[in-house]
Amino acid sequence: MAHNFRSSVLAAALAVTFAAPIAQADVVKVAFIDPLSGPFAPVGQNLLKSFQSVAEVANRDKWSPGHTFEVTGFDNKASPQESLTVLKAAIDQGYRYVVQGNGSGAAGALIDAINKHNERNPGKEVVFLNYAAVDPDLTNSKCSFWHFRLDANSDMKMEALTTYLSKDKSVKKVYIIGQNYAHGHQVTRAAKEYLKRKRPDVEIVGDDLHPIGSVKDFSPYVAKIAASGADVVITGNWGSDLALLVKAARDASLKAKFYTYYGYTTGVPTVMGAAAANYVRYAGTWNVNNETYAGKDLVESFKKKFNDDYYGMTTYSAIQLLGLGINQAKSTDPVKVAFAMEGQRFKTLNGDVEMRKTDHQLQQPIYITTWVKANAKDVKFDQENTGYGWKTEQKIDAYVAAQPTSCNMKRPQ
Repeated sequence: MAHNFRSSVLAAALAVTFAAPIAQADVVKVAFIDPLSGPFAPVGQNLLKSFQSVAEVANRDKWSPGHTFEVTGFDNKASPQESLTVLKAAIDQGYRYVVQGNGSGAAGALIDAINKHNERNPGKEVVFLNYAAVDPDLTNSKCSFWHFRLDANSDMKMEALTTYLSKDKSVKKVYIIGQNYAHGHQVTRAAKEYLKRKRPDVEIVGDDLHPIGSVKDFSPYVAKIAASGADVVITGNWGSDLALLVKAARDASLKAKFYTYYGYTTGVPTVMGAAAANYVRYAGTWNVNNETYAGKDLVESFKKKFNDDYYGMTTYSAIQLLGLGINQAKSTDPVKVAFAMEGQRFKTLNGDVEMRKTDHQLQQPIYITTWVKANAKDVKFDQENTGYGWKTEQKIDAYVAAQPTSCNMKRPQ
């Protein structure tokens, strides 16, 4: 009798197991498509480790109970063409979630390719979480149901940066320099537009675009900046292009202040050192030295494990959003998860955020920070063991940074 009872309980349990595939435990495989070789490799390597570290936290703390996240790197060599090759390899290996951020050219290529793939392969859809490619077009004219941007776009950052800069009456002359691709062009356009609106008295005394990832010596550019008499340099440069620009400015004792988007990225802090103290700022979605030190545990464990700095906060928001989408959809199916991620409001390391449904652009606050000597108070964490770190000057609310969208999104049935 007991034997029969046990058999029927086992049968019932098996029936429930097979009848409820929704609850099955899945490994959520995420393909990280970014430069892991070439001039931008140090940034790519840092961000891959960041994603993997956040995935470990998500698995440990059961952000999506029953599921585990696994992030694997695919080297796109910072090339849009190579991104398409590795996207195909990732899809062939069963990846349904893609993350990318270093380069808006690559992001645009991925959006196009994923749109086409999903149209031709129903049941094998892929979702793209963009954690750092900030060309505004990606959530405007090129917006896609399959693409979600976790970073603030360059117009949102410029809105915050120029709101802060416009209050400084000592600024009379601004020089703009950037990389000659989508992102660089957008930064130049926005800087001119927003300064004209907020500080029409400010003169734009220079506007340079240089080849991306191939200039080894920025001293000729710095000589032009010095000759222009600029008080402030605005640049969207990142990685080695920013490090080498700041190095040339430091070597020439250029006194202009730098307003950057990416002063905190790998390699730049070491180059800046003491010489750049009080001269370099950034506008970004997070500061490790934030008002409550949110993210402190992750920052400390990352430093201990890699002797490197966790700065890519959007890697945290990306896995958070993916987990919330899976939980709400009760599925790891990309179509269901994408619908569930739309409109999500959640608290992440920089505060309360919302994934805007109309264009899949995360609405979030922006920090304006300055490079200063670390102290035990408001700048506890230094960067790259320099003894210098980022002090929060202002946290600009999401509604101030928000921008309208021209997105006309087509959603699947």
